[in-house]
Amino acid sequence: MGSFVADLAFRTERLPGWGETFMGSSFKLGPGGKGSNQAVAAARAGARVSFIGKVGNDPFGDLARRTYLEEKIDTRHLLSSDLPTGAAAILIDGRTGENSIIVVPGASLDLRPDEIDGMKDLIAQSAIFVTQLELSLLAVQHALKLARSLGVQTILNPAPGCKLPEAMFQDCDYVTPNESETEILTGIRVRTAADAEQAADALLALGVRNAVITLGAQGAFAKSGTAGALIPAYHAGPVMETTGAGDAFNGGFAVALAEGRDLIEAARFGCAVAGLSVTRAGTAPSMPYRAAVDALMQRG
Repeated sequence: MGSFVADLAFRTERLPGWGETFMGSSFKLGPGGKGSNQAVAAARAGARVSFIGKVGNDPFGDLARRTYLEEKIDTRHLLSSDLPTGAAAILIDGRTGENSIIVVPGASLDLRPDEIDGMKDLIAQSAIFVTQLELSLLAVQHALKLARSLGVQTILNPAPGCKLPEAMFQDCDYVTPNESETEILTGIRVRTAADAEQAADALLALGVRNAVITLGAQGAFAKSGTAGALIPAYHAGPVMETTGAGDAFNGGFAVALAEGRDLIEAARFGCAVAGLSVTRAGTAPSMPYRAAVDALMQRG
């Protein structure tokens, strides 16, 4: 369950100051949104995926529907809204591939708890329920609680970062923040593996059953109970663009859990998916297919 937004990606050698116009080097329009990217990542990694969300009746909404048709993602629970489909302005550093993003979720914010209740049967038959925070907080809380009540494992990717009600963590089997999101949730600044373990302990203390903190080029730190481990990143080639790497990780992580892998092995699989995604341009288009992920993991 999540957002679809159209990604408008601008590659530039530097960011302009306020009031300044600066010539970029390239522009691309494509499918995006955290939930949507994660759905594409999971589908390409081998899962059967259904997507719960809302888009407008406009060209960006048409882009969403075409994307899911091409990726063989079930759209029976993709609803239409009178609001316009959301969009994201993505500014990419042409030298490093790092990015800054502004998201306007648009129609995604129109998804209501009563509509989610109408999808109870779909959620109940799922192995994993995944969601993020580009939706209304009320909808996310409601869906997590519903999934947990149905005995379905839940993953919350708390992005974009914001403070969350403590009660919400009780309904999370897995929480997967990056460094900045972790600091917002716990107040702990994450720079090292030791910092990540301290923050993971703080998340577990809030009621999360498993904490996975993604660390960019360092990989990820995963902990459940007293057992934790740093999973190194996979370096699959030169970094072209880091946009969507977190979504790649979450989609891969969810697939591995659905296949019965344990926490550490699932995080390792997620790191492999992310490691491949950053070698390619775009968000959804950068998500690798299963054969490439398996080959990378076999190489070690």
